[in-house]
Amino acid sequence: MKNLLLNFTAFFLFTCVVGYGQDTSEFFTKADTFFSKYVKNGKVNYKGLKENATDLNELLVLAKGISVSKSKSKEYQAFWINGYNLSVIEGIVANYPIKSPLDKAGFFDKIKYDIGGEKITLNDIENKLLRGNFPDEARFHFVLVCAGLGCPPIISEAYLPTTLEAQLERQTRLALNDNSFIQVAKNKVKLSQIFEWYKGDFIKGGNNLVDFVNQYRTEKLPKGTKVSYYPYDWTLNAIN
Repeated sequence: MKNLLLNFTAFFLFTCVVGYGQDTSEFFTKADTFFSKYVKNGKVNYKGLKENATDLNELLVLAKGISVSKSKSKEYQAFWINGYNLSVIEGIVANYPIKSPLDKAGFFDKIKYDIGGEKITLNDIENKLLRGNFPDEARFHFVLVCAGLGCPPIISEAYLPTTLEAQLERQTRLALNDNSFIQVAKNKVKLSQIFEWYKGDFIKGGNNLVDFVNQYRTEKLPKGTKVSYYPYDWTLNAIN
């Protein structure tokens, strides 16, 4: 009886470690393969995933059991950026065919996803786990993809701890040099509503929105450029 109890205890501890302390390397490797397979030119093959969700489901099961400490900042950020984008895809596939994420009530603020040892909404991943824990990192806005065409495009690779800094910098520069994302006309500029909704993230340290944009633009906006916002495009970022 004693040996049986010891064996059971050992098995229980092992399953806890495997379930909630998994190494993230397998997740990042499989996530990288997944995005390269189902994402092309900033769009997602939701139809293909709806027809066969095996790859997505296997990755979500893996992500469910991973726990990352925020003290490992790059690993934590990379995990939750990928986790957000995967959860968005999961939500769209579950409701596909759908024309926009807004067609599903509570898509961002009510539906909870079982990921990273949490049952959590998309808004809470973005605003509590990422923006809340790293309030000075405005570049999150250019890598978290909400399934709408108005968002900066999703990429066909995973965000990795070892390359995260370069990826954040690259995607921010691509977005802020994209003439459809930053619409310039003479001394006026129309910005994505991302800059309106999260303005406080971009104007820290006494900077204004133009100052932030100019940090990453090749062709700088003139000082005094008048800022307005164009309507957000919530059309689904689906491969047709």
